[in-house]
Amino acid sequence: MKSWNQLFIRQGFVLEEKGDNCFLCTNERQENVEFLMESLNLANVQYTFRNGLLTIHSSPICEKEWIKAVDFSDRGKGEGLWFRAGEEEPKVFELDTYVSGLVRELNRLGLYTKGCCDGHGRRWPHIYFDERTDMEKVMQLWNALQVNVRLHRPYVVTLLTNRERLLDVAEQMRNMQLDWLEKGEEHIRKMLFLNTLEELLNIPGKSGDEEEIRMVVREKLTPYVDRITTDWYGNLLAQKKYRTGNGPTILLNAHLDTVVEFEPGRTIVKHGPIWSSSRGILGADDRAGVAVLLEVAKWLETSDFNGTIKFAFTVEEECGLIGARKIEEYFFWDVDAAIVVDRRGTGDIVTSYGVIEPFCDIRYGQFFEKVANDVGLTGWKCTAGGSSDTRVWASQGIQSVNLSVGYQFEHTADEILDTDACYKTVQFIKAVLNQSRDLSRTLRSLHRIEAV
Repeated sequence: MKSWNQLFIRQGFVLEEKGDNCFLCTNERQENVEFLMESLNLANVQYTFRNGLLTIHSSPICEKEWIKAVDFSDRGKGEGLWFRAGEEEPKVFELDTYVSGLVRELNRLGLYTKGCCDGHGRRWPHIYFDERTDMEKVMQLWNALQVNVRLHRPYVVTLLTNRERLLDVAEQMRNMQLDWLEKGEEHIRKMLFLNTLEELLNIPGKSGDEEEIRMVVREKLTPYVDRITTDWYGNLLAQKKYRTGNGPTILLNAHLDTVVEFEPGRTIVKHGPIWSSSRGILGADDRAGVAVLLEVAKWLETSDFNGTIKFAFTVEEECGLIGARKIEEYFFWDVDAAIVVDRRGTGDIVTSYGVIEPFCDIRYGQFFEKVANDVGLTGWKCTAGGSSDTRVWASQGIQSVNLSVGYQFEHTADEILDTDACYKTVQFIKAVLNQSRDLSRTLRSLHRIEAV
């Protein structure tokens, strides 16, 4: 269920959240505030509005009901009238329902539009940009957001995605800052990743009580997969086939639970790229791994990877790999290899539990070393490590590795996360999956490992 703040952002209302269900509307134009209140009335939402402060007294409604409230016959008809009238920006109700949030964010970032259409579920959405707009920055932005687009004419962009995805993109863009566009595509991707990482680090979910974090991860992952389910034990499982699907089937895994709950009122302390908690654990073990895999899932949409990806976000890892052990065996039948993201430090490619329990043929680990070297990601080396869900996948005969994700001193109040190292793990997994053909060749040369 989306919060009221999310619902407003996705429809293009520019409000300042001032607390639980309280919003300052003084920075929003009057016509948009009036339309917002009309929509709330249609949705039978209880609210008060005094001195520019909107207070909602009802629980958030589902987005389908909210869209019914903000939609009306011929909404968006005559698009571009604001531009011809000399206005800098359109009003929300002048825009098609599914593109209104996206268009307002583009204009906020100085990427000025003069027309748009959400496709009405019959054709691709498209946006017309004003001639003063830097289209190189526009295309860079789409690439960073990992949205497939086509430049139809010099200032017309066709978005090769369904209109529902436009709501997600608008929400992603709300936290973007103007100077990000000057720093390039990779900077934008990293900053959006850090936003997601921080969000995940603030969601509770100790072992056995993962419902809230599971709901958030499911919501974020759903647009990027073909199938998603929560199994009988609470593990979140998903998969998607990319391109022809003739390449390898790779399992990507992180765990949802933290070893203990977050301390009430704690905050995330940031010293440059190094994050810690004001008190108690930070929870980067393994929220950092979860964030990495969500970022990879987005990237796969526009990548050249050919094959199938399965995702396993497990529960109760911290109390004995219990969630992973409860996954039905058939889920693994077609899996060729696994990549786990749940290792402290930087640069470790864990290929065994200690020296007694192998996770893979050493050639699988060496493939990762070679990829890192080829793309200039220095410092990645095969090593032995500790316990993780990787042990479960290896026991199924699956070639598996566990990668460092940048945290240190996990399970203690001294836990820290190197966010630069964490993002390098994103880049590393992308590089591995970009070489899906070589990965397939490597896997074909290996036998399934012997269960211990």
